[in-house]
Amino acid sequence: MKKTYNKLVRDKIPEIIEKDHQSCDIEILSDDAYLTMLDAKLDEELAEYHADQNLEELADLLEVVYAAAIARGYTIKDLESLRLKKRAERGGFNKKILLKSITCPK
Repeated sequence: MKKTYNKLVRDKIPEIIEKDHQSCDIEILSDDAYLTMLDAKLDEELAEYHADQNLEELADLLEVVYAAAIARGYTIKDLESLRLKKRAERGGFNKKILLKSITCPK
Protein backbone atom coordinates (compact mmCIF):
# COMPACT_ATOMS: atom_id res chain seq x y z
CA MET A 1 0.00 0.00 0.00
CA LYS A 2 1.32 3.42 -0.97
CA LYS A 3 0.28 6.66 0.75
CA THR A 4 1.12 9.99 -0.91
CA TYR A 5 2.08 13.02 1.18
CA ASN A 6 3.94 15.64 -0.94
CA LYS A 7 4.82 17.72 2.10
CA LEU A 8 7.96 19.04 3.71
CA VAL A 9 9.18 16.85 6.57
CA ARG A 10 11.92 17.02 9.17
CA ASP A 11 15.39 15.85 8.13
CA LYS A 12 15.35 12.52 10.00
CA ILE A 13 11.91 11.36 8.85
CA PRO A 14 13.23 9.22 5.95
CA GLU A 15 15.60 7.41 8.38
CA ILE A 16 12.76 6.84 10.82
CA ILE A 17 10.58 5.41 8.05
CA GLU A 18 13.34 3.06 6.89
CA LYS A 19 14.06 1.89 10.47
CA ASP A 20 10.39 0.91 10.58
CA HIS A 21 11.07 -1.42 7.59
CA GLN A 22 9.22 0.79 5.13
CA SER A 23 10.50 2.65 2.10
CA CYS A 24 9.86 6.18 0.97
CA ASP A 25 10.32 8.29 -2.14
CA ILE A 26 11.89 11.68 -1.42
CA GLU A 27 13.08 14.69 -3.41
CA ILE A 28 15.60 17.35 -2.43
CA LEU A 29 13.93 20.66 -3.24
CA SER A 30 15.37 23.66 -5.06
CA ASP A 31 15.67 26.83 -3.01
CA ASP A 32 12.52 28.32 -4.56
CA ALA A 33 10.49 25.14 -4.07
CA TYR A 34 11.80 24.89 -0.50
CA LEU A 35 10.55 28.41 0.31
CA THR A 36 7.14 27.57 -1.17
CA MET A 37 6.93 24.36 0.85
CA LEU A 38 8.06 26.15 4.03
CA ASP A 39 5.19 28.59 3.63
CA ALA A 40 2.79 25.65 3.21
CA LYS A 41 4.34 23.97 6.26
CA LEU A 42 3.79 27.14 8.32
CA ASP A 43 0.11 27.01 7.39
CA GLU A 44 -0.04 23.29 8.26
CA GLU A 45 1.67 23.71 11.63
CA LEU A 46 -0.49 26.72 12.52
CA ALA A 47 -3.63 24.74 11.71
CA GLU A 48 -2.37 21.86 13.88
CA TYR A 49 -1.72 24.29 16.73
CA HIS A 50 -5.23 25.73 16.38
CA ALA A 51 -6.66 22.21 16.51
CA ASP A 52 -4.62 20.94 19.50
CA GLN A 53 -3.32 24.09 21.24
CA ASN A 54 -0.46 22.26 22.93
CA LEU A 55 3.22 22.94 23.52
CA GLU A 56 4.37 20.32 20.99
CA GLU A 57 2.51 22.08 18.17
CA LEU A 58 3.97 25.43 19.25
CA ALA A 59 7.46 23.87 19.14
CA ASP A 60 6.78 22.54 15.63
CA LEU A 61 5.57 25.97 14.52
CA LEU A 62 8.68 27.61 15.95
CA GLU A 63 10.94 25.09 14.16
CA VAL A 64 9.35 26.02 10.82
CA VAL A 65 9.63 29.76 11.62
CA TYR A 66 13.34 29.27 12.31
CA ALA A 67 13.78 27.32 9.07
CA ALA A 68 11.95 30.04 7.11
CA ALA A 69 14.17 32.75 8.59
CA ILE A 70 17.34 30.83 7.72
CA ALA A 71 16.08 29.99 4.21
CA ARG A 72 15.52 33.69 3.59
CA GLY A 73 19.08 34.55 4.64
CA TYR A 74 18.52 35.57 8.26
CA THR A 75 19.91 34.01 11.40
CA ILE A 76 18.02 32.99 14.52
CA LYS A 77 19.97 35.77 16.24
CA ASP A 78 18.63 38.28 13.66
CA LEU A 79 15.10 37.07 14.28
CA GLU A 80 15.42 37.20 18.06
CA SER A 81 17.09 40.64 17.98
CA LEU A 82 14.25 42.07 15.91
CA ARG A 83 11.67 40.42 18.17
CA LEU A 84 13.26 41.98 21.24
CA LYS A 85 13.57 45.38 19.53
CA LYS A 86 9.88 45.36 18.60
CA ARG A 87 8.96 44.22 22.10
CA ALA A 88 10.95 47.11 23.62
CA GLU A 89 9.38 49.64 21.23
CA ARG A 90 5.80 48.36 21.03
CA GLY A 91 5.47 45.89 23.89
CA GLY A 92 4.49 42.25 23.92
CA PHE A 93 1.06 40.72 24.34
CA ASN A 94 1.12 40.06 28.10
CA LYS A 95 -1.45 42.69 29.04
CA LYS A 96 -4.12 41.00 26.90
CA ILE A 97 -5.20 44.30 25.30
CA LEU A 98 -7.97 44.15 22.70
CA LEU A 99 -8.07 47.30 20.55
CA LYS A 100 -11.74 47.85 19.83
CA SER A 101 -11.68 51.14 17.95
CA ILE A 102 -9.86 54.42 17.37
CA THR A 103 -11.66 57.75 17.16
CA CYS A 104 -10.05 60.24 14.83
CA PRO A 105 -10.46 63.99 15.40
CA LYS A 106 -12.53 65.89 12.82
